[in-house]
Amino acid sequence: MTTMAQQTPPAVTTAATGARATVAAGSEIRRHELAAFLRSRRERITPEQVGLPRGARRRTPGLRREEVAHLSAVGVTWYTWLEQSRDIHVSVQVLDALARTLLLDPSERAHLFQLAGATDPTPASSCAGVTDAVRELLDQLDPLPACVQNSRYDILAYNRTYAHLLCDLDAIPPEDRNCMVLIHTHPQWRESVVHLDESMRLMAAKLRASMAGHLTEPAWKMLVKRLQTESPEFRENWERYEVVVGRSKVKEFRNPHVGLLTVTHTDLWLNPEHGARMVTYAPQNAQTRERLERLYAYARSAAARPPSH
Repeated sequence: MTTMAQQTPPAVTTAATGARATVAAGSEIRRHELAAFLRSRRERITPEQVGLPRGARRRTPGLRREEVAHLSAVGVTWYTWLEQSRDIHVSVQVLDALARTLLLDPSERAHLFQLAGATDPTPASSCAGVTDAVRELLDQLDPLPACVQNSRYDILAYNRTYAHLLCDLDAIPPEDRNCMVLIHTHPQWRESVVHLDESMRLMAAKLRASMAGHLTEPAWKMLVKRLQTESPEFRENWERYEVVVGRSKVKEFRNPHVGLLTVTHTDLWLNPEHGARMVTYAPQNAQTRERLERLYAYARSAAARPPSH
């Protein structure tokens, strides 16, 4: 009996080859755009802006490639290849470092990650769940502390009272405004949480439960790696493999401006996917309500003061 080999129809082979060629061409275009974008941003920054001496023989506009590489903690050859549109892998950690070195604003940062085909691990300054109406609602809730967080504990927006509930949140860089990071690394935030050990254990369990749907996302992996590196308490709690879903509960905070606050924590979900949520703290008693009003008054006066130099 003669057996005939199965053959792929020519039309299917041609279509697959064409699709691969289209993907390759798109990747090459993005690499060229990324290279041009990096060069343009590098050339607009003066050495003085990043704390480097100008020197007498500088002919390059802006920063040199080796200076960008040094400031971003990457190899000079590797960065040169990046500006030459070479087909090399760029991690989100390197992109984050380049964005900081090149002083990119939020729009430029988003453009950088898009050109590199990567997901930005830093919470965006604007979020789909944080509309103008949501920001207005946050303001209307004053003197009740309230903020908008995502399931990774990034703080995406907050009102004046919340800004001074646990520390001076305005003084924290946006990329560090994450409740997990703050409760494990920020001295004043940690001091303000009355039941610190219980809170850290509960938050680690909630983070693990939320992470089940984000196991491959760079931002989540970077957050866990950072916490494991910087906090022995987090490492211990993370290894427990406990999981807890969100729930309302009574919390106590020691505020340096008004004293002890006893509040009820409530999550109000802003979309059906349990992504962004509004976190509110309602006073448990009359004394806490009065102290929250005083905290709001302090926050308003602090916002009206000119920044110190």
